[in-house]
Amino acid sequence: MSTLHAKAYRDIEGVENVGIVTRNYGSSEQLATSLGGDIPRFTNFEKAIAETSPDAIAIGTYTDSHYDYVKRGLELGLHVFVEKPLAETMEECRELFQLAKEKKRILYVGYILMTHPSWSKFIELSHDLGKPLAMRMNLNQQAKGEFLNTLKNIMQIQSPLVDCGVHYVDIMCQMAQCKPVRVHAVGCNNWDKVPQSICNYGQLQIEFEDGSVGWYEAGWGPNMSETAYFIKDVVGPKGAVSIRVDSDRSDDKDHHVEANTLIKHHAEQVDNEFVHEDEVMKIDEPDHEGLALLEQEEFINCIRNDACMASHEERVMTSLEIVFAADQSIAEKQVIELNLK
Repeated sequence: MSTLHAKAYRDIEGVENVGIVTRNYGSSEQLATSLGGDIPRFTNFEKAIAETSPDAIAIGTYTDSHYDYVKRGLELGLHVFVEKPLAETMEECRELFQLAKEKKRILYVGYILMTHPSWSKFIELSHDLGKPLAMRMNLNQQAKGEFLNTLKNIMQIQSPLVDCGVHYVDIMCQMAQCKPVRVHAVGCNNWDKVPQSICNYGQLQIEFEDGSVGWYEAGWGPNMSETAYFIKDVVGPKGAVSIRVDSDRSDDKDHHVEANTLIKHHAEQVDNEFVHEDEVMKIDEPDHEGLALLEQEEFINCIRNDACMASHEERVMTSLEIVFAADQSIAEKQVIELNLK
């Protein structure tokens, strides 16, 4: 994702990449070359900031370092983009958003579906279905090679329910448009390359105050089935809306954001026959690089317009509350009541 962010900044008028920081010097060479080859490269965060004097930083490290980098960036008076999840605990997340307010700086968390055209349409269409809603989403990834190593590294720190779950529970909240009230989750570890305390497979259920319900399932590893690995739909009294992706491989790391076909089903019947044909909507959406560009344009616009980030903060914090509650539910084997405002 950091590579996509850097390419996006290169393509936004008035924005310039002034430095790249990686754990070792050699790992940034390919990215620097792709961006023109003359971008300073560093292995030390403080040295990079001191020598380049940036206005903003983009953090694409693993989650266990997010809190430290975001905090240091904000304390230095920088605007911050950080990949999801924002931090490892709700307390850390609250502290970071509060610090951003105190420093009058933009803190933008990378929920790429927030600026995704097809997912925005998916949410819009869900509002025509009546209430209560039943929402079903999953992301089971059978992976290999470099992508498998990435997933393994993520799961040394956190579960798939947290890492990618924030995207989909946020979508459910935008569909339901009401307060989530409780979470129940189950999970297991059936891949021996990750700590036993972290479930590489899990499923959560959310209940909303209007009676709507949501289900999210995530499983990562070389052992995952490719049967029914991609489900994204929402069902209401008036019908349903579904995402269909014309691809047969779950190990494509870009697959989780694809949504090029939406199908709207109308429940209305006369004499037990459907009145309307299903509507199939093909959407000419950007590729993964194009989606990253849309996301980074939003971040830059927030900076340029000194945007109010209250809505963004609420979405981030609500989704985190839900996925952290899911992990708690698995650990404690009980339903978790939410106390959101």
